[in-house]
Amino acid sequence: MSDTPLPTLAPWLARQLRALLAQRGHAWLLQGPPGLGQFDLALALARAWLCDASTPEACNHCPSCHGIDVHTHADLAVLMPEAQMIERGWPLAEKAWAEIEDKKRKPSKEIRIDAMREAIELAQRTSARGRGQAMLVFPAERMNHITANALLKTLEEPPGNMRFALASEAAHLLPATIRSRCQTHTMLWPAEGEALTWLAGQGAPPQEAAALLRAAGGRPAEALAAHQSGLNARQWAQLPRAVLQGDAGAFKDVPLPEVVSRLQKLCHDLIAAQQGAAPRFFDSGALPQKRLSMLALTGWSKHLQQAARSAEHPLNTALATEDLVSGACQALNSKN
Repeated sequence: MSDTPLPTLAPWLARQLRALLAQRGHAWLLQGPPGLGQFDLALALARAWLCDASTPEACNHCPSCHGIDVHTHADLAVLMPEAQMIERGWPLAEKAWAEIEDKKRKPSKEIRIDAMREAIELAQRTSARGRGQAMLVFPAERMNHITANALLKTLEEPPGNMRFALASEAAHLLPATIRSRCQTHTMLWPAEGEALTWLAGQGAPPQEAAALLRAAGGRPAEALAAHQSGLNARQWAQLPRAVLQGDAGAFKDVPLPEVVSRLQKLCHDLIAAQQGAAPRFFDSGALPQKRLSMLALTGWSKHLQQAARSAEHPLNTALATEDLVSGACQALNSKN
């Protein structure tokens, strides 16, 4: 057990955790845009609720904390889309894993009703460690209507000592009935200096950290993920020119949802710059220094919104990327 690295929360998340633990309530909805640490905060809440130590925060040393570290805690139900469960290393139910392994279906990108039913069954059993039980749902907006309704009934009349941490990156998509039965916490943005210090501590080169944080719109977790995927400050600065020239190679090996996200950021900054506002994601010197068509830019923005809805289900990622870059190039070179 001593060989397991202890989990560490970013300082701004640790402050939020202490504030949440000081309040009463059996169900929290942690809401905010992606990249602010909703999942990490939700897991830290569950860890503290289930910890064997009689302290407000988790000790990170007891068998309960270790069980969470190795994803085997008998009193914790973690509900995520199967694709995210696999990506984050959380185990699937045997039946679901067998179906995926046998290629009978692909990992779900929604939170399935079967997983919710298993979690509800957990809530109806006696706590294995005597500290109650916890359910973590992330991203909560990935519950379909049937899954959300099943959770609603349990939220209304939670059996035993079950507590809930729902973490969402788009809380407005959740049914109002779910939101109304949770205490809501809006994720806090860290100060830039604190975020840069944290990024450097996570292995991002200090000279790269500021550009990565800007590329992520100030969201440290997203900036760290970008660094870990191989993005660097030079590549980010060169992206507008590459798009202007229709160079799809700038997105080589980039997953399609991230391609759409980067183009949306560029589109946002170009529209802002054309209206005399400061860009948010790129340095102003990296953007095309010419007058662009607002009609073409707004049309491009709408096209990207549509592309975002289907980005996780491309027929061919390379062709879809080329099509997106071609459309961007046309918008940036339009005379109308």
